Amino acid sequence: MKKKSELFFSAIQIPTDVAMILFAAITAFVIRNIPEILILKPKLYVFPFEAYIKVVLAVMPIFILVYALEGLYNIKTTRKFWQEALKVFAATSIVLVVIIVGIFLKREWFSSRFIILAGWFLTAAYVTFGRYVLQKIQKHFLIKKGLGVYRVLLIGSNGKMKKIGQAIKNNPELGYKIVDHISTGSIKVIKEIRLEKGVDEIIICDSTLTDDEQEKLVDFCAINNIVYKFVPTMMQTSRFETGIFNGEPIIEIKNTPLEGWGRIIKRSYDLIGSSVLLIVFSPIMLLVALLIKWESLSERKQGGPIIYRNERIGSNGRKFYVYKFRYMKWEFCTNPNTEEGKKALEYEKKLIEEHSIRKGPLYKIKNDPRKTKIGAFIERYSLDELPQLFNVWKGEMSLIGPRPHQEREVEKYNEYHRRLLTIKPGISGMAQVSGRSDLDFEDEYKLDVFYIENWSLWLDVVVSLKTIKALIRKRRN
Repeated sequence: MKKKSELFFSAIQIPTDVAMILFAAITAFVIRNIPEILILKPKLYVFPFEAYIKVVLAVMPIFILVYALEGLYNIKTTRKFWQEALKVFAATSIVLVVIIVGIFLKREWFSSRFIILAGWFLTAAYVTFGRYVLQKIQKHFLIKKGLGVYRVLLIGSNGKMKKIGQAIKNNPELGYKIVDHISTGSIKVIKEIRLEKGVDEIIICDSTLTDDEQEKLVDFCAINNIVYKFVPTMMQTSRFETGIFNGEPIIEIKNTPLEGWGRIIKRSYDLIGSSVLLIVFSPIMLLVALLIKWESLSERKQGGPIIYRNERIGSNGRKFYVYKFRYMKWEFCTNPNTEEGKKALEYEKKLIEEHSIRKGPLYKIKNDPRKTKIGAFIERYSLDELPQLFNVWKGEMSLIGPRPHQEREVEKYNEYHRRLLTIKPGISGMAQVSGRSDLDFEDEYKLDVFYIENWSLWLDVVVSLKTIKALIRKRRN
């Protein structure tokens, strides 16, 4: 049910947009006639202001219609401003195309490229500014006066609901007020709370509710104009397709969009991205290689490998070698089948037992004594992983995806963890940009599964950009 304050601000949104569009059109017309301000070529066309305004008023309904179709008259208080600003820009651009087509068909309107382009830019800027002011006023009344606040009832007593409750309490600008937090989906209890405190929305996260209980809750909310929301389980967030089989509706759960064209698009992104990055980072890789060689020569006469190969498990359980700059002392990077290699593995097991700071099948050794001085530096800033760009180029890895794990780590997986092996592993991923190696394995798994189920080229681009930010921060030892 919409709040009166939201209806009020929604009602004045259209006249505000009309005023801003008109103001932008007038500004563009005035600027065109002040050559002292802008160095313009001589005007080829002269047209009266009255005729110009008539054209502006004629296209005004088109602006409002396109804005409405783009969802710019959403009543909800909690809409995000920058998303709205992008929609304004996109909608204004659509109208610009319509105007250009109109002028092409009816040249007696006017023929000024400057006014068209200036009007486009100024309209997007003015409308965005008008909406920004309105939203600030609306937020002020929301936070200070409580106008438009949605009274929300939380149902469920797990960790997810606690996080949601804390987020609502810490962020009053979200427009929610928790009236109660209960652990039962009883209609009787909910009715009492509604009569006593009022309820506008219900948010549920309780996997123990039966289908019958959920159906009754949905009906209750529909009858009483209450918004029904729920935090889904892993199965409920899976991608699916619906169809008919033998006259019956059937749902097919889709593991990942990385099938068919999705796989081709991702491979193209990986191939182009790894090629560009290899060229960009080649000077740094050369410098790192020289530093590793110099340090290894000072420690051991015959030196040691600059890049070492570490066996990992890739997509569909296939084994492959990950390339990394060596950041450990040479004696700890030898063949595990040799006597020296077996000693290194035993020492590593001891370090894992005594100093690992991660839970689950993965390990992370705090203050690892096996690192060299140069190795500690390049590992802290993830420079040791640059050679993995060759793995991506060869098609063994992807730029973005779940991290590749060792065979002994995979052996400790629960059966459901093997979903991580359904796509190529990546140099970076959702887990790395969300917490790097500080996340517990289960949290890392959930983020990777989200990526697998919701992959898109845009998601790869976003994670790639966030990786740059994550690399700037030092890793924790």
